[in-house]
Amino acid sequence: MTDKPEAAHGLPARAGKLVRDHPAIWEAYESLGEACAAAGPLDAATQRLVKLALAAAAGSEGAVHSHARRGLAEGLDPKALEQVALLAVPTLGFSAAMRALSWIEDVTGA
Repeated sequence: MTDKPEAAHGLPARAGKLVRDHPAIWEAYESLGEACAAAGPLDAATQRLVKLALAAAAGSEGAVHSHARRGLAEGLDPKALEQVALLAVPTLGFSAAMRALSWIEDVTGA
C-alpha cells in the first residue's frame, strides 16, 4: 500500500484516510462491489450509468461526481451521462434532475 492511498485509489481525502486507517474495511467494501457487479448480466457501461442514476436519486453530489468522472475515464459519451439526469425528470422531479445535471456538468465541462 502507498503512503497516499487516496491517490492510488483516486479517492477523496476522507475515503483515502479510511483506506489507510482501516484497510480491511476497504477491502471488504471493494469485494462487495465486485460481487454486486458480477451478480447479473449488465455490462460495465450500463452498470456505470445505473450507479450514476442511483447517486443522483440519493442526492449525493460526491457520488455523482465520482461516477461521472469514472464514466468519462471508461469512455462513456458525456451526452449519455447527461441523459441520465434528463431521464430523472419524471421520476425525481425537475429540481432534483437539474441538480444532478449540474453535478454531471461539473465533470463534463458542458
